Amino acid sequence: MNVKDYPKNQLLEFYETMYEMRRFEEEVFEFYKQGLMPGLAHLYLGEEAIATGVCAALEKDDYIGSTHRGHGHLVARGADIKRMMAEILGKKDGYSKGKGGSMHIMALDKGILGANGIVGAEIPIATGAAYSIKCRGTNQVAISFFGEAASNQGTFHESLNMASAWKLPIVYIIENNLYGISVDIRDVTNVVDIADRASAYGIPGVVANGMDVTEVYEKAKEAIERARKGEGPTLIECKTYRWQGHHVGDPATYRARKDPDEKAKWMEKCPVKCLKEAAVSEKVLSKKQFTQIESKIEEEIREAVKFAKDNPYPDVQESYTDVFE
Repeated sequence: MNVKDYPKNQLLEFYETMYEMRRFEEEVFEFYKQGLMPGLAHLYLGEEAIATGVCAALEKDDYIGSTHRGHGHLVARGADIKRMMAEILGKKDGYSKGKGGSMHIMALDKGILGANGIVGAEIPIATGAAYSIKCRGTNQVAISFFGEAASNQGTFHESLNMASAWKLPIVYIIENNLYGISVDIRDVTNVVDIADRASAYGIPGVVANGMDVTEVYEKAKEAIERARKGEGPTLIECKTYRWQGHHVGDPATYRARKDPDEKAKWMEKCPVKCLKEAAVSEKVLSKKQFTQIESKIEEEIREAVKFAKDNPYPDVQESYTDVFE
């Protein structure tokens, strides 16, 4: 992990974003265990470096196509965690007035075009946003986050083909956590690096250590700058791992079939822990500086949890608004 070449304030921003994601998701898991939230949530625990690194390289008016595992993308874009918590609990002041919940959470004010419960569906949405950018002649960029399993969907190939042919300003980010629900991607895809598929469309394919926020940031920044200059899309595969199962109710016992120690090995690479340890050991930052950030985030999380729990449910008449017939 490269920490010596970064300004101290940028490293602290990286850590603050990742720690906020981690604590946010842990509290969402508590909501589920306490029976407070409707449905399920797909947690971003373990993958924090990806959204943090990518979003740190974006401008405020750029777009993001998100996934069913999308809480981290919103946090990385600076979304209001009170409104996020309220949305997950189906409350009145949530981002979508409690109608979207976890799997369809969005923050249009932050360029988040919406999370999506259909595997691969966000890819053409983000590609469409990139096409609109090109038509309007603005200097924006679109990001499409998706999992490795989505790269086996037709929407992936169709979108990359279109984006390449028209040199659209978009960066495709594969969050490869190895499992599509319970299916090991290594059993159903005959390539070691999914990023190699970029060659079929004549665009760069890049592999990044998805547990290292500095590496993700550097590779994303280069791809985003390339897109902004009109040089077309890039496919970045970030190798990562989710701590929990596919969703909060999934025990993920399937992951021990090949290697019983797989999860433990990946958790040693924890992006939050590794950034902190690297910065302290290299004497770039002090433990006290990290403790101050953690204390600040803990207070913000407490306030967000209280806000969400105290917030009322929407009136039944609200079910008839924002509905297209």
